[in-house]
Parts: sequence; C-alpha cells; structure tokens
Amino acid sequence: MAMLIQEGERQLLLKNVSEDNAVKPHLSDAATSSSYLQAFLELIDFGPLILRIVLDPIASLYANVPHILPTSFRRGNGFPPKDSSLDLSGKVILVTGGLGKETVCQLAKYKPAHVYLAARTPSKGEAAAAEIGRAAPWTKITFLPLDLASFGSISAAVQELTSTSSRLDILINNAGIMAAPPGSTHEDYEIHFGTNHMGHALLTKLLLPMLLSTSEAHDSDVRIINISSECHRIAPRGGILFDKSKLNAQGPWVRYGNSKLANILFTRELASRFPSLTSVAVNPGIIRTDLYQPSKRSNWLVRFGIMTIGALMMGSVDTGALNQLWAAAGKHDELISGSYYSWIGNVSKGSSSAQDLRLARELWDWTMKELATHGY
Repeated sequence: MAMLIQEGERQLLLKNVSEDNAVKPHLSDAATSSSYLQAFLELIDFGPLILRIVLDPIASLYANVPHILPTSFRRGNGFPPKDSSLDLSGKVILVTGGLGKETVCQLAKYKPAHVYLAARTPSKGEAAAAEIGRAAPWTKITFLPLDLASFGSISAAVQELTSTSSRLDILINNAGIMAAPPGSTHEDYEIHFGTNHMGHALLTKLLLPMLLSTSEAHDSDVRIINISSECHRIAPRGGILFDKSKLNAQGPWVRYGNSKLANILFTRELASRFPSLTSVAVNPGIIRTDLYQPSKRSNWLVRFGIMTIGALMMGSVDTGALNQLWAAAGKHDELISGSYYSWIGNVSKGSSSAQDLRLARELWDWTMKELATHGY
C-alpha cells in the first residue's frame, strides 16, 4: 500500500528565513522518505502498463498517445470527415462532465436537436452551456445538475431530463475522478468505484426505459458510450475488488484502475442484456486535463513527468474527445456492441480481466443488488 504523507508533515517549516521574513516551507526527512516511497510504490502499480509498452509498443502508442504518431500512421485518421457526412439531426444527447464540454462542442457541430451537459458545479456548467449555445445556435444546450457521488443527485437529474424530453438517443458516461486520495461517496462506496462505476451504473439504469423506448418508438440508433482507460490494466489482480476496506488499502492508481475495469465489464454485460442498444467503452488516451491534479500534488514523480514530457505526450482535450465523438456520431455498422475501443475504430481485447464475461455478470449482479438496497 502506498504510504500517504501526513498533512502536518507537509506543513513543517524549517529555518531558512530570508531578509524579508518570508518563511520557506520544507518537508522533514521522514516526509521526504515517505514521498519517495509513495512514488516508488505507485510506479510498481504501473507494472502491467509498463510491461505492455515493452511487449507491444505500437499498440500502446495507438491507445495512449496517437497524436504523436505521423499522420500517415494514425488509425482513424479519416475521422472526423472533412465533409458534412456526419448527421445528428433530431438526436437528444446526454453527456456527463469530464471532457464533457469539449465533447458537447464537437457534437454540436453536427446539429443534434438537444444536448444536455451534466456536471456537478452549476456556475461552470451553466457558463459552458451558454458558451456552446452561442457557438451552435441551431442546437439547444441545457445544463443538468449532476453529482455522480450522490444517488439522490442522480435521481433528481434523471427526473429533470425525463420531464423535459421524450427521447434520449445517446448517453455518454464521461465524467469521473482519477488517482484521488482515499474517500467515500454519499452512499459510502470507495470514491473512484462509487463515482466512476456506481454513479454511472445508476444513471444508466434509470435512463434505460427512455433509451429503450427511443429505440422502439423512433426506430433510432440508440447508443451508450462509457469512458474507460488503459489504466483498467492496473486494476487489482483477480479483477474487481468489491470490498471497500481492501480497495482503500490499494494505491490511488489501482483504485482508479478498478473503476475503469468496471466500466468495460459493465459495457459488455449491458450489450449482452440489451441488444437493441449499441453499448461500447472507449479510451480517450493521455489527455491534458485537471484530472491529474490530485496525483500531481501527492506524487513528485507524476509532477516531474508532467513538467518534463507532459507537453509532448499529453494530447489536447479536443484529441481526447475524438474517440467518444466517433462512437457517438460515426457509422453504426462500424461499431461492435460490447467492445472496448482503445482508439478510433480499433477494438482492443483489454486485459484478461476485461475479457472475463463471468466477471462481467458478477459485477452486474452485484451492482444491481447494491442499487436495489438503496431503493433503485
């Protein structure tokens, strides 16, 4: 288990007082040792990803940093098309946080009827919706308050959506947290698993009647897109770790990987149970976003990596939105329901745990039972 630096140690002040009486903060020897140990242990957690890079460097480049490859080598380079062949007219779409703003910006270009941007912070969400609405006046953009760490907030968001729309064609479960300190959701699930998996699982379950009715009544190509990550490969050995205390004993990246593995497995079972819907999981790649802030604050190695090679390796948010844009607006016959796409058009088997259909059923049954205990 990665050792966490105590907040008090972070605040220890040592001697060196400058002439202007400014005090320079400084870590104690114990805190410094703990910091190095934490970084080392988290590096060990990345072992499966590092091994994959060594054994299959080309696939790893496509999955994580396709933007650094020469244009002629990029898979999916023809997307989005330069012509106006993409058409979302009449579609109603819900996108949750994260890269949601950029995704909505890209989707709005193809003239859907209505896009809901669901986010936790009203001031930011309303401002983003207004900004996108001005740039794409042909599409109605609505901010929808949503905190995925609260079942009550999720239920309220679904009630608001279903009271203002009679259909839902595309659900993009995009929001999430990454490598955050130990914590719990309102319903006392580990913070990554509770937000990234349980929150989106409840949202999807509550919206399934609307998604299914849209598919039947409007003969619509209804899609559910779950955002996962190549970090699903660093989930706990043996697959999903359901026990909260055992999960909290893992490092932050393993806890994150656990939730991202759940996203893929949930997608596979969703596709199996609801074949009239197209359900896929996609990987956005390594993108320059605020998701890295918790890890930057707690891990000097991550901080150093972002400062030194981050500009080269990290893609922009518009690059990060491409895979989900393709899954939402690309040709239906190019999508295989239940699949995980590491990049545009590139089906990846994922880790051995991500291919375990028995584990997918176990996760589904466990999740539905948990949701039922909370009245959903």
